[in-house]
Amino acid sequence: MEDKQNLRVWLGSDTKQIGLGSFTMLPSWVSASSSLLLLLLVVSFSRAEEPVCRQRGEPEDPQLFKNGDIVLGGIFSFHSSWKSRQDNYTHRPSPMQCTRSSLNFRAFQFAQAMLFAIEEINNSTDLLPGISLGYKIYDACGSIGRGVRVALALANGNEDTATASTATCTRPAQVVAIMGETSSSPCMAISTVIGPFHIPLISHFATCACLSDKVRYPSFLRTIPSDYYQSRALAQLVKHFGWTWVGAIRTNDDYGNNGMAIFTETAKQLGICLEYSVSFFRQDPPEKIQRIIDIIKASTSKVIVAFLSPMDFDILIDAFANHNLTGYQWVGSEGWITDFHTASMDKHHILDGTIGLAIPMAHVTGMRDNELFTEFWETLFDCRFMKTTSSEKNQRYCSGYEDVSGLQNAFTDMSLMPIFNNVYKGVYAVAHALHNTLGCKKICRNKVQPNPFTHIKNIQFKTKDGEQVYFNENGDPAAKYEIINWQPRENGTVEFVTVGFYDTTLPADKQLNLHNKSLMWAQNSKQVPLSVCSESCPPGTRKVLQKGKPICCYDCIPCAEGEISNITDSITCAQCHAEFWSNERRDDCEKKMTEFLSYEEIMGALLMAASLLGTMMTTTVAVIFFRNRNTPIVKANNSELSFLLLFSLTLCFLCSLTFIGRPSDWSCMLRHTAFGITFVLCISCVLGKTIVVLMAFRATLPGSNVMKWFGPPQQRLSVLAFTLIQVVICILWLTISPPFPLKNFHHFKDKIILECALGSAVGFWAVLGYIGLLAMFCFVLAFLARKLPDNFNEAKFITFSMLIFCAVWITFIPAYVSSPGKFSVAVEIFAILASSFGLLICIFIPKCYIMLFKPEKNTKKNMMGKMPLKSL
Repeated sequence: MEDKQNLRVWLGSDTKQIGLGSFTMLPSWVSASSSLLLLLLVVSFSRAEEPVCRQRGEPEDPQLFKNGDIVLGGIFSFHSSWKSRQDNYTHRPSPMQCTRSSLNFRAFQFAQAMLFAIEEINNSTDLLPGISLGYKIYDACGSIGRGVRVALALANGNEDTATASTATCTRPAQVVAIMGETSSSPCMAISTVIGPFHIPLISHFATCACLSDKVRYPSFLRTIPSDYYQSRALAQLVKHFGWTWVGAIRTNDDYGNNGMAIFTETAKQLGICLEYSVSFFRQDPPEKIQRIIDIIKASTSKVIVAFLSPMDFDILIDAFANHNLTGYQWVGSEGWITDFHTASMDKHHILDGTIGLAIPMAHVTGMRDNELFTEFWETLFDCRFMKTTSSEKNQRYCSGYEDVSGLQNAFTDMSLMPIFNNVYKGVYAVAHALHNTLGCKKICRNKVQPNPFTHIKNIQFKTKDGEQVYFNENGDPAAKYEIINWQPRENGTVEFVTVGFYDTTLPADKQLNLHNKSLMWAQNSKQVPLSVCSESCPPGTRKVLQKGKPICCYDCIPCAEGEISNITDSITCAQCHAEFWSNERRDDCEKKMTEFLSYEEIMGALLMAASLLGTMMTTTVAVIFFRNRNTPIVKANNSELSFLLLFSLTLCFLCSLTFIGRPSDWSCMLRHTAFGITFVLCISCVLGKTIVVLMAFRATLPGSNVMKWFGPPQQRLSVLAFTLIQVVICILWLTISPPFPLKNFHHFKDKIILECALGSAVGFWAVLGYIGLLAMFCFVLAFLARKLPDNFNEAKFITFSMLIFCAVWITFIPAYVSSPGKFSVAVEIFAILASSFGLLICIFIPKCYIMLFKPEKNTKKNMMGKMPLKSL
């Protein structure tokens, strides 16, 4: 070559030289003949001198190269596809040929960034002074196999190597590092091959998280964040907008498959479901595209997460437009979200409103156009340097002096400047590692081919624009993304608007940050799209999964009584505290209404009135008896017992009042003990009167002196003895296990019953049992005395009163047990009042009637009237 600034370009069998200011072409036969002659001379000389290590197969020549003291390799896909071939295995396969129509402008921009960085370093006096960097750049055509082949060419070179007979065919690598490839799958294959030789492979756009595995890919580094962070960020972005039911499309390679796998895992943790997840690769047949379209049309989700490479998405966009797949909200990965070519292909605006992650905007100061090889120039200006047999008559010819600055296409678009910056940083990372390896100070004196592998992993520097560059232990940079929103302009183009950022260096709760900007959504809507399998469950309900469907598909079931959910999309309903109950909406616990028999309610007031009426009646009867205390009817049956009985009845009526009102410790202990003692006192008095009746009748028989054994002292003593037994029972009950106030939550779910717990059920039933025992004994005696002379009929009245008493308390037991809450208290009060009224009316009202309305019968003669005797 004439000087080191010239580029040598290989195009088939033609060799062309492209200079900075001129474009010179040599005839193809001259070039081919000269190369063949030179090769034969070298081979002949080598065979004469020493053994030669020869490369098997056809040599791979770089598309762009420049000599230098140290050479850097580059692998970019200037073409995105290759011509298919049919191998019949009868002869050696022909070399792979790239598809001419698949020229990829963005790959030229990546190469341009690499050339610019190398040129800048060569002109620098601070970095690698005295060292010139050269380069060899290959076109991989988007093929993994070709990428591996050219990587080996970069490592080995194409020249035959002479070696001593005792040495193996070994030599230093031809390049110290390789820049590229753009996609993850080629990088995995290339790194696997060159990794054992410790040749660094630095990618600017390969984001697969799998490449962070330093066991499998020890020499791989990158200047773009790993998809481990991008996939998680995309999932958090989707969750931020409440999209829990989404579809997914991915490139069917390591980039798409691994990225989508991480997204799916993170989405599951965040409660996001994928309705479908389909893969696509640019070489897939049309039937595969149609199948994808059918899946999207049949889906119910309105958000599609696209983890695609630009080359694959460009093919899908045309198909989507032809089938009018509009109205979907797209969420994009960094692979295509800021790609000018992808946006320009969206003629039907199906991607308007797209939101996604992009590498932060960056600017490489001083970056300008560089010369490129012939095919690119011809495609760029739609011209030809040489007339071909298929050329049309009006075909335009290239002069080599066309103006690049006047073009508007993907090559001149600077939207991919962040990726260019990644290439730029990668070249500088190698340069800094070489600088440290060679121990350069004012000048690099050691020009031996170095290996920067050890130093490049630990380098840390700032670019001229102030950006910090370093690699972590996995060879990855810090993960920072911008959130981009596609907003259409009035002229029909799309503007990539930055609406937020995602920075993994910040605390977890601050990593995702959206600016307060107006976002544009699908179909130019201002409202955030809704994409859910089931509507959110409001407070008061809980989610129940639909059988056979993902967790995002559920039914909303109202919470049961006593349970609430106060958040949206609750999966469970919380039980209210025992003293609280759920409201009608089931979204809050309200304090339960407490229930007890109070004076304010009608039932309590009526019972209180009945109690007071009984007290007044008993007092009235006592007054009547006191005023007529000297009359025969009062004196006939021990007036002292009558007054004591009236007193005990008064206490019975009053003790019922202790059952009304809010239970307390004292009221609970008082109500049952007072009831038990007063009723025993009452029954003891009735029992005494019954015995007096029997004894008085026996005393009228000749020779009988029974009354001396049951006179007034004995009567008082019997009443006291019977009552003391009950007092002892009550004292034991109160001492061992007294009644206490209790909040009953069991009878009613929505109410608290305030009641008095018995404490000891044995004590309660012992009190009742003793009362019942006395009542039954009294009833039996009165029943035996029922046939005494008619004028002396107190035994009949006692029999009736005891019959009523026993009937009331026998029916009380089942009614008390089965009555809930305050009604059990009302039943007990009713039993007390009914039995008290029975005693009062049956025993005392007939006598009061005689004293008030039949005073003529209130005489001793009438009381002692002779009647035929009846046997007992």
